[in-house]
Amino acid sequence: MIEKKANPIPQGKYVPATRFGDVIVTAGMTPRKNGQLIQTGRVLKDAPLEDYKDAVRQAAENALTAARNQLAEDECIVRVLSMTVYVNAEDGFTSHAKIADFASDYLNEELGDASPMARVSIGVATLPGNAPVEIQLMCGVGR
Repeated sequence: MIEKKANPIPQGKYVPATRFGDVIVTAGMTPRKNGQLIQTGRVLKDAPLEDYKDAVRQAAENALTAARNQLAEDECIVRVLSMTVYVNAEDGFTSHAKIADFASDYLNEELGDASPMARVSIGVATLPGNAPVEIQLMCGVGR
């Protein structure tokens, strides 16, 4: 059984995740730890992608935590159905999928066979708090 962690702290009028039947959808999660962004700023086209790895993994961890907190004691996430990765990208940045790979790798480490998912990575002009990335998950629940 996975020990429940505290939900990420919402930055507005929303809940971290919602559930309908056996489907959980998370809010978009930025790389916040204890309510504070661990990294800010745009993802730069000439910076090493590794510079953003910790932030992407933190955002993915926040989303997974929010999803897991919707589970009953005898349930688990049996499949990540979809992941959307928003990248606060500098003009000319084109490696969105490689940024999203950091989140995919994290989910694979945490969930194993439940992690292969449909995925989209989208470049955007800004994100809340000037976060470099925001991640949303849709998960299927089972026993």
